[in-house]
Amino acid sequence: MKNPVSGKQLRTLIVGLPAMLLLSGCSQDNVYGRLGMPEPATQEGNRILSLWQGSWVAALIVGVFVWGLLLWAIVAYRRKEGDGLPKQVRYNVPLEILYTVAPLLMVLALFYFTQRDQTILTKLDDTQTHSVNVVGWRWSWGFNYEEESVYDLGTPSEPPVLWLPVDEKVKFELTSPDVIHSFWIPAFLMKMDVVPGRNNQFAVTPNTQGVFKGKCAELCGVDHSRMLFDVRVVSRAEYDAHMESLRERGQIGRIDSGRTVVAGVS
Repeated sequence: MKNPVSGKQLRTLIVGLPAMLLLSGCSQDNVYGRLGMPEPATQEGNRILSLWQGSWVAALIVGVFVWGLLLWAIVAYRRKEGDGLPKQVRYNVPLEILYTVAPLLMVLALFYFTQRDQTILTKLDDTQTHSVNVVGWRWSWGFNYEEESVYDLGTPSEPPVLWLPVDEKVKFELTSPDVIHSFWIPAFLMKMDVVPGRNNQFAVTPNTQGVFKGKCAELCGVDHSRMLFDVRVVSRAEYDAHMESLRERGQIGRIDSGRTVVAGVS
């Protein structure tokens, strides 16, 4: 019969297991870089990523401290042979003050950094080069390119493509004729709800050329999972050429309601 595991071996296993699981489940890029977040494709993405990383690092520090206290209490105050009942106490005022004040300070710190970055990220200063009115309806998207006076739209079976010029600031105005949707481009690290009767807005500057996925992040009905679109960030010349192709197709003006435009299609 094998010897039982010693107390020292057990403590080593308990302490080392979380670290082994963390390191084995993540690549070096995720552990030391973005912590699982996509690489930012906008200038504003780095601020969002920093807030995400800081929140997780703070949570990890608190977690390690709490786990350490728990393990220390388990080992230091474990019941030994011959021990009677532990001393019974009703309360400990300093300890109760500590576990009331400490969480409050942590919440206030998280609130401060979140509010600071959110205020900067959602501030509109009318310095954008382009404005796109995003119309979300059940169950697809339409895009009004305001400066170009053209539009594009899609259906659940043929998702639309949003074209943006690289390194040029764009403001999104989000509207919906039916229910609440959510306009989400994961690579932009930005998401905002599309609410009927409310004009939500934000601005970003795409700084990486490529094709990125977009989707609705608010459960909105039976075809919610098909409410997809692509985002194509291109050079200014390619962007202008695409705007001209929309004019040649007769997609001039703007769409006010996705429901009326695609009636009978979706």
